[in-house]
Amino acid sequence: MSRDIDKPIFRLVGEVADELGREAYVVGGYVRDIFLERESDDLDFVTVGSGIGLAKAVAERLGPGAHLSVFANFGTAQVKWRQYELEFVGARKESYSHDSRNPIVEDGTLDDDQKRRDFTINAMAICLNKDRFGELVDPFNGLIDLHRGIIKTPMDPDTTFSDDPLRMLRAIRFATRFGFRIEQSTFDAIKRNAGRMEIITRERINDELMKIMRTDKPSVGWRLLDMAGLLDQILPELAALKGVETREGKGHKDNFLHTLQVVDNVAARSDSEWLRWAALFHDIAKPVTKKYERGVGWTFRNHNFIGEKMVGRIFRKMKMPQNDKMKYVAKLVGMHMRPQSVGEEGVTDSAVRRMITEAGPDIDDLMLLAEADITSKNPEKVRRILENFALVRERMAEVNAKDEYRNWKNPVDGNEIMAAFDLQPGPLVAELKQAVKDAILDGIVPNEHDAAYAYMIECGRQRGLTLKSQSSS
Repeated sequence: MSRDIDKPIFRLVGEVADELGREAYVVGGYVRDIFLERESDDLDFVTVGSGIGLAKAVAERLGPGAHLSVFANFGTAQVKWRQYELEFVGARKESYSHDSRNPIVEDGTLDDDQKRRDFTINAMAICLNKDRFGELVDPFNGLIDLHRGIIKTPMDPDTTFSDDPLRMLRAIRFATRFGFRIEQSTFDAIKRNAGRMEIITRERINDELMKIMRTDKPSVGWRLLDMAGLLDQILPELAALKGVETREGKGHKDNFLHTLQVVDNVAARSDSEWLRWAALFHDIAKPVTKKYERGVGWTFRNHNFIGEKMVGRIFRKMKMPQNDKMKYVAKLVGMHMRPQSVGEEGVTDSAVRRMITEAGPDIDDLMLLAEADITSKNPEKVRRILENFALVRERMAEVNAKDEYRNWKNPVDGNEIMAAFDLQPGPLVAELKQAVKDAILDGIVPNEHDAAYAYMIECGRQRGLTLKSQSSS
């Protein structure tokens, strides 16, 4: 018996179930993760009978520190106690209608409950009753599939995926997370049922995509989504990056494969899921900006700026957060080429200041994304670009040592400009404010209020403006 099951909390649940005359099992992810030797916080219990009844009895046994939540509509209950979240459900069998993933639920046996599980590796159960404590119940050979690294359904895969199409994404997510292979007949069923994804809400799809993005190598999941025919439905803008076109003997790289490499490069250096999304979208506008120019070759002019605008539309369509996360991704997409251009243009203080100022607190993430974007097979080109990046980083440190630009604010604000020249809000105020910013970032004026204010007054006079104090006299 595994030490992972020989714990007081499992003994307690088994004792309470014995007193009620019930069978009780721990199921699903916790059992799977025992054999994968992974830490797990999934504590799901199945009992033959009322799951809510067992949960109430367990909460009562645990005492005042236990918090019980009952979800009567779903026949489930949760007990929070110390570091544990215990989920209870009665064994059940399910049937589905074609236009919904919400099942019709009936009471059932443990066998019924295991048959309704998504994959064999998640259909194992361990008995908690005293006379069978620690006994593994594995009718679909999930343990064998676990050791072989295979994702397959316990029942007919076409029925499994048609009933609940979200399971197709879960199969890909588990394959990505664990480095497993989706069994061929199961994968073929995903391809046949790809169209069923239309009944799944964007929120549930996004939840699975987020989990794929948090894995060590997200590209595995995105490749499987493409191979399964799901990518065109979920994110057609990404699917549009696929392929290579050649004219007059000149081709361009496959931007889909390049993008996935960039995502993996970022994932190897950062746990930030939103930086990974920025990597996924960094070239998203290349299909709409692609153009062949004689004597030049393939161009993707302004794909960074157009991609920045596309991010907002994609986030809205996918029902992803419409907040600072979206703005962060859009900003990095718009700026992802800046470090390379700064490096190629001589790494001037002015260019570095501007980049730091515009990136703000996200400058380190921008540099990481730009470095991850170097996937060329030409070693000389890679060496040259990385050397430029090293110079950019060195100059950034020097500039910041002299003055902090990450959280830079213009020392002269719009209210001061309007007060000085008795102006109303408008383009002229913005023009003067921009002139002060440019002068500071170009090193013409010190990053100090008095010097900046004096420069602003001079710029105003050059534009024919009169100081308020002079005009009133």
